[in-house]
Amino acid sequence: MDRPAGTSVRLKLTLSYAGFLMVAGALLLATVWVFLLRYVPEDGNLGPGPFTPTRSDLLDAFAPRAAQALAFLLVVGLVGGWFLAGRMLAPLTRITQATRRAATGSLSHRIEMEGRRDEFRELADAFDTMLGRLEAHVGEQQRFAANASHELRTPLAVTQTLLDLARKDPHRDPEALVDRLYAVNARAIDLTQALLLLSRTDQGSFARETVDLSLLAEEAAETLLPLAEQRDITLETSGDVAATTGSPALLLQMTTNLVHNAIVHNLPEHGAVRVTTSVQPPSAPTPGAFLTVENTGEKLSPQVVATLAEPFRRGSGRVHADHSGVGLGLAIVEHIVRAHGGTLALTARPAGGLCVTVRLPLAPQ
Repeated sequence: MDRPAGTSVRLKLTLSYAGFLMVAGALLLATVWVFLLRYVPEDGNLGPGPFTPTRSDLLDAFAPRAAQALAFLLVVGLVGGWFLAGRMLAPLTRITQATRRAATGSLSHRIEMEGRRDEFRELADAFDTMLGRLEAHVGEQQRFAANASHELRTPLAVTQTLLDLARKDPHRDPEALVDRLYAVNARAIDLTQALLLLSRTDQGSFARETVDLSLLAEEAAETLLPLAEQRDITLETSGDVAATTGSPALLLQMTTNLVHNAIVHNLPEHGAVRVTTSVQPPSAPTPGAFLTVENTGEKLSPQVVATLAEPFRRGSGRVHADHSGVGLGLAIVEHIVRAHGGTLALTARPAGGLCVTVRLPLAPQ
């Protein structure tokens, strides 16, 4: 917003320094007057003898010199104050320039102020940290937007192709066309809902209440049990009561995504998924409520595991339009965990498969 120009901070500090110096000088001269000149007699020696100055004589000699001293202090205060204020405000100038560069979109610039720590250096370090996080967040959002636009374009292009084929071939089986369009449209809806859920978790706009992770694990397992049975996969849940604080809907979505991924990315037959919950007390090195989901499957390298939480990724590469989902399962899980102040750890199992561990803050007693 446009604001009228005002007095600079440097000028204000200069006037403050000069004013303080003038007040100090005036107090010093007043002290000389009060404690010295007041004791000089008003009437001097009028008789014979040496000359004795009176109070008036000393005042006549003292006043011009006092005025000259005050004028000198004023000049020194203004010049010295302007110089000192400039030196003190130099770090603030660098911070202002960095802020203006950041406002134009240049987030890679850093202040990197040298010297010992003081208020300005703490501000510069905090600003550099903010720029680093903002740059990483913007980069992540740009990559996510590019991937999302690409993934949304795919079902729309497939729909357009199917409609073009139906227009060119009026004798084409309409039931098969409807089924195909239904599947493509369902995938687009799932992807849109996943994007909205990611946006909701990023904004942190949800109410918090006490939630038991063990109950969420049981509910997710019960919901996905038919899918596990269809794929001949054993699904087990166990563990202790693990109370945390957050959104029941988002935490249930997180648990469901983990169990669903464990079922889908498993062995072709006779696979297994194990869901456990546990609690580490506040006195433990890593306190919190833990949710662990393990599944059998193909062996994964550490490089692949490191990319699984990225949007539109899965163990075998980029997602496609199949039963594996829209490629946002673990990305949604990571966002939900981060929004609840927790951590997500992905570990490849030596025998094959993946172990996902979620740590969330303990609910207050």
